[in-house]
Amino acid sequence: MLKTLFAAALLAVIPSLAMAEPIIIAHRGASGERPEHTLAGYERAIDQGADYIEPDLVLTKDGVLVVRHENEIGGTTDVAAHPEFADRKTTKTIDGTQITGWFTEDFTLAELRTLRARERLPEVRTANRRFDGLYQVPTFEEVLKLIEAKNAETRRRIGVYPETKHPSYFASIGLPHEAPLLAMLERFGYVSADDPVFIQSFEVDNLKALRTKTRLRLVQLVASAEGPADQKSLQYADMLTLEGMKQIAAYADAIGAEGTLIVNSDGSDTGFVARAHEAGLQVHMWTLRAENMFLPPSMKRGDDPAAHGDFAGAVRAIVATGVDGIFSDFPGLARAALKP
Repeated sequence: MLKTLFAAALLAVIPSLAMAEPIIIAHRGASGERPEHTLAGYERAIDQGADYIEPDLVLTKDGVLVVRHENEIGGTTDVAAHPEFADRKTTKTIDGTQITGWFTEDFTLAELRTLRARERLPEVRTANRRFDGLYQVPTFEEVLKLIEAKNAETRRRIGVYPETKHPSYFASIGLPHEAPLLAMLERFGYVSADDPVFIQSFEVDNLKALRTKTRLRLVQLVASAEGPADQKSLQYADMLTLEGMKQIAAYADAIGAEGTLIVNSDGSDTGFVARAHEAGLQVHMWTLRAENMFLPPSMKRGDDPAAHGDFAGAVRAIVATGVDGIFSDFPGLARAALKP
């Protein structure tokens, strides 16, 4: 998310600097235009030229990988309107935080298929509400089948960028991500570092476990605050020195970094990208959005926080820092912003 600090920093970055074109990662699909994590959103992102689409992976009670931003689905499906599932509402502690709602691990895939997706930000993306109720929660298999079909249609090789959500929590309840994830990817021909796959996580141990089992590229996600849920004594800041990044490079190929880590509040380069490159890591920045509420003051247009501002200017500014990839809810607009 573009936080206030990052928004201020963009003001001082010079967009006229020479830029190497980064990969465009469709953040949960074309989620600025369709409800996130739906096959319709992924297909639109592909049609708009995204290099990779990003499915967040959680598991069902019967061990199937499905695609939701969180395992709590009260805000992204119509589960609350299903009286037959009223007794599934509960409170759980996920990564140290108490959350009340409905959770994928309490539903079989068959039960989950009776639900329909909803727009997660209905007050911001009001146009997306017209799609509420149209789409099912997709399985990871369905996402890979969509990519396979679009590869044949477009004669491109579209990438997939899955995130394992709350992997230590899921492992603790007997539903680890690693085996079903790798098996599904192998089934669709993704087995080597040359294949268009990045597997990402905010945690550490599951990435290290994956490194022993696959040569697919791995991404350590980091934020400007807190630390990995599976490393209680570790802060992300501790991981981002040159030595810390070299340690990350022993098990990962890239860092997925929050924007505030890449530039200072005064607009100066933090040295993050150069440091990561020196350590042998790519840098993929998250997440660029088009609405005024996510943009710096000089790039806002009008007073409506949900209206689009100068998104192209924001894209060019962050790309000028030298990042290797950018996550965006608007992959089509991001692609257009990179054109001369």
